[in-house]
Amino acid sequence: MSEVAEEPVRTRDPARKERILSAAADLVARRGYHAVAMADIGAAAGVTGSAIYRHFESKSAVLVALFDRVIDALLSNAGRIVEEAAEERAALTLLVRDQVSFAIDDREVLQVYMREINNLPDEDRRRLRRKQRLYLEEWVHVLGELRPGLLDTEARALVHAAIGGIQSVLHYRSGLPDDRLAELVTGAAHATLGVPVTSTA
Repeated sequence: MSEVAEEPVRTRDPARKERILSAAADLVARRGYHAVAMADIGAAAGVTGSAIYRHFESKSAVLVALFDRVIDALLSNAGRIVEEAAEERAALTLLVRDQVSFAIDDREVLQVYMREINNLPDEDRRRLRRKQRLYLEEWVHVLGELRPGLLDTEARALVHAAIGGIQSVLHYRSGLPDDRLAELVTGAAHATLGVPVTSTA
């Protein structure tokens, strides 16, 4: 009796999804959302266009996954910082530092987010906005502890101004080394918040 050959087990490259997301961020940042096709993303990621559909059902789903990953990381970092910091002043410095690192190190992804979020389906856009608000509230809570005389609306306005100032680095090339740019932007954010940088963070 002849043996029946076993069907080969198909395995997925665990790094493929990350390559697709990175390629999408790069292409959309350079060309814009509407000018990039799934086949373009696949070619840049080293996979066929059809292979992308094993991970993502559409081009907007690629962007949603990219943005979810970024916002989830920021939320997770913020929660950990607030929980583990020795005191609120250190927590605020670490929150600022994390946002500055994000704006400088992940400039490309943040540029895509700001420019393309309105191209996402309404439900996804609302969900991502909710996550953004949760992230901002971590800052508002810490700032409120440090400056109890502020109204919640005032604290929220200052947090928006500080984060907006940090993210302004997306719109120009300073010509400064990243570490010096980070130092300057961190100082400016703390000045906006009205709380000095702590060296114990």
